[in-house]
Amino acid sequence: MISHRLKVDDVVVATHPLWRPFTAGSNAARQSQRVAHRQTDPGPPQAHDPRWADAFTRVLDLVTGAVGTDHPLAHVGSTAVPGMIAKPVIDADLLVPDLPDEGAWLPQLEAVGFRLIFRDLIAGDPHRQLTLGDPNTNLHVWQPAAVEPQRHRLFVEWLRSHPDDREVYAEAKLRAVNADEGLRYNDAKAAVVYDIYERVFASDPNHAHDAHPRS
Repeated sequence: MISHRLKVDDVVVATHPLWRPFTAGSNAARQSQRVAHRQTDPGPPQAHDPRWADAFTRVLDLVTGAVGTDHPLAHVGSTAVPGMIAKPVIDADLLVPDLPDEGAWLPQLEAVGFRLIFRDLIAGDPHRQLTLGDPNTNLHVWQPAAVEPQRHRLFVEWLRSHPDDREVYAEAKLRAVNADEGLRYNDAKAAVVYDIYERVFASDPNHAHDAHPRS
């Protein structure tokens, strides 16, 4: 990946290759689909449960049994971060060689209990969202070069090693729940997520990144 250069008000700024601009309110439609079609309601965030690692192992076994071991699967999201409060639902990113060729992977996943919720684009990358009832899982399916799963992994790695940002993110989650944001839960914490990513990118020794404040 190569850092990009953007011109803002005649000033050239460095931009991390995984940076994406802040867009308020971009998650509501996607979240409404998750809520409407998920197989198990996760309930509110709770203290980290070490059994979530075992739950991901069960998901890994199901997925690899269905589509084989040559499709990378990563545990992402808050349940992948020890010490992080989270809704008890496993988020996982699956990479498949040819995402539009759903016949090569979707029937196999449906046969072991996964259900396709929606197809969409996230910042230009094709994305498929599947759900599983037990363990309660959001399975995100991407092509190998997609940016979002790379961002997910970087975010998890950062939170695992930065307890101050774990606390900041946990507080944002609780504010979103306490404000009764409902379908806007993800949007309610999106600003904090963006700010944490800014710190992640600024600290990456492999890529230059100047500050990109939210607008």
